[in-house]
Amino acid sequence: MDAESAHERALAALALAQRVWPGPSILRQIAGRLPQEPIELFGLRFPNVLGMAAGFDKDVKATAALALLGFGHVEVGTLTPQPQRGNPKPRIFRLPDDGALINRMGFPNGGAATAVSRLKSLNKADFILGVSLGKQKETPLADAASDYTAVMQAVYPYADYLAVNISSPNTPGLRDLQGGDYLGRLLRALQAENKRLASHHEVETRPLLVKIAPDLTWTELDEILTAVSANRIDGIIATNTTISRDGLTHPNKKEQGGMSGRPLRQRSNAIIAYIHRQTGGQLPIIGVGGVRTTDDVRAKLNAGASLVQLYTGLIYEGPGMAGRILRELAS
Repeated sequence: MDAESAHERALAALALAQRVWPGPSILRQIAGRLPQEPIELFGLRFPNVLGMAAGFDKDVKATAALALLGFGHVEVGTLTPQPQRGNPKPRIFRLPDDGALINRMGFPNGGAATAVSRLKSLNKADFILGVSLGKQKETPLADAASDYTAVMQAVYPYADYLAVNISSPNTPGLRDLQGGDYLGRLLRALQAENKRLASHHEVETRPLLVKIAPDLTWTELDEILTAVSANRIDGIIATNTTISRDGLTHPNKKEQGGMSGRPLRQRSNAIIAYIHRQTGGQLPIIGVGGVRTTDDVRAKLNAGASLVQLYTGLIYEGPGMAGRILRELAS
């Protein structure tokens, strides 16, 4: 079975399990005992340190199931204002010898309105919900802010935090938004909308995070940190997938797209450590990239991350992964 079909079937099974008895209890049994070690961050109380990265549950189909498997936060999306097909198939490729995946999905999703119809029915008592914001493929970079704010407006009442995805390599030109001029304008617009929406809904402003690429130079990363600081952004998600193919051996390494999984681990950790040093530990970091074992989680925390996300590791390790890691972290 090709990788995308397998993923869709897994999502369908999780979606069924979360809503039909005895599915929820089975998911909890798979997770096993979950130690209670909550973390306060962004003014939110995360049940534990481990989260599901954006991209796994793009359309909010299996969010509750992922929480039942032990993930303390789930980041859904990336969502765009309107439905989007994404890039032509095949567009996900496994590299089992390398513990990696390559994808060139291109933000396929049912659009913000479809996601909201599911977000409305979520019971978030046991987990934190993040929503990854994106732009349509055809939207010019100069108009990107309108797409990001449109998704923000739709999901604002339901999201606990918002992640600005400017780092996917699979939407042409998107990574250019990480540049100083584009990024500063975008973040100013989003923070202004954040304040307006908070006032409109009579709630606190939502924590706003920026998800960055692992392929930045240190100078480029410094420019991002300057823009993040100037616009009072709440945190960084480090990192998205990489266009590098260093260390890969599987024949699928020739495929275009972003690579995730084990080969990304060291670069992700290096970027986390750099951000932590440059900001004096004052900017919260969600670390993601190459997490497959408890030691991988510890390495990201030791580098300076406050929370850790995974995605590819679950593909190879299976649904009991989160519970196992959380128990080992607590032991």
